[in-house]
Amino acid sequence: MRLEQLLDEISRSGLRSLTRGDLQELGLLYRQIGSDLAALREDPGSMQVADHVGRLLARAHHTIYSSVEQQQNPGVAIRAFILAYPRAFRRNLAPCLVSLLIFLGAGAAGAVLTYRDPDFKTKVLGPSMVDTIDRREMWTHSIVGIKPLASSQIMTNNMGVALMTFAAGITGGAGTVYLIAFNGLLLGVIGMACAVSGMSVPLWSFVAPHGVLELPAIVIAGGAGLRLAQGLLFPGLLPRRLSVSRAGSEAVTLVLGCIPILVVAGIIEAFVSPTDLAVSLKFGLAAGLFVLLLVSLFATPSEF
Repeated sequence: MRLEQLLDEISRSGLRSLTRGDLQELGLLYRQIGSDLAALREDPGSMQVADHVGRLLARAHHTIYSSVEQQQNPGVAIRAFILAYPRAFRRNLAPCLVSLLIFLGAGAAGAVLTYRDPDFKTKVLGPSMVDTIDRREMWTHSIVGIKPLASSQIMTNNMGVALMTFAAGITGGAGTVYLIAFNGLLLGVIGMACAVSGMSVPLWSFVAPHGVLELPAIVIAGGAGLRLAQGLLFPGLLPRRLSVSRAGSEAVTLVLGCIPILVVAGIIEAFVSPTDLAVSLKFGLAAGLFVLLLVSLFATPSEF
């Protein structure tokens, strides 16, 4: 019996092993057998069959509704999201790579323009910050005295940037590209300005511990915005509304996964990055966190 085959497959591999068509068939068979059972019980000669069908119907009921209850359990839902997120990221690797290329290209352009034209950094950073860099002073020491408040503000700001970068995809990607490029340009300008002033080590030892999480999260949020733009501009054979709906679902998944990454980055930026911790330890922490992020995104099994 087909219903029994589907239930056996769920027992072996879980509900996620079924295709959308299988799930629709499961629901249809469950309703049909419920109707058939009432007719079988009215026939005295079909009692054995009725008992078998009754047990099968009870099994199907338990399988379907226990799965629904598990999905409604917050802990189960969170665990499922954590396991599913790397697959969503890998499905949308192309727009994330485009986002990364835009970020790196803008960063390189900012560095080159700053090196060739010293006045360019003033136009981008403002005279106050440029004066601070020229005096070979870091502008991050004020964070140390207000760590909890700074951490909250950093998280809020970074999440705002990520969500704005994603939402700007509805402009056909123009807004997303601008925000990614601007953030890359800013980092390139600051990096070159500090290099010229002999401040590369203080800068990158500050940026590295949290930047290995924060910057990839912003790039992924940019990929989410580009994925949304892709669904809007290139629906293919799908109706545009359906194309945007599907792309939006994927994009929302991508950007939601950035939130816990940015929370951790905000804590590190407030409590670790601006401290006097040894430079080697800061870079070591950065390397460890970056490897952990890569493993979580690329080494998670495709099936679970």
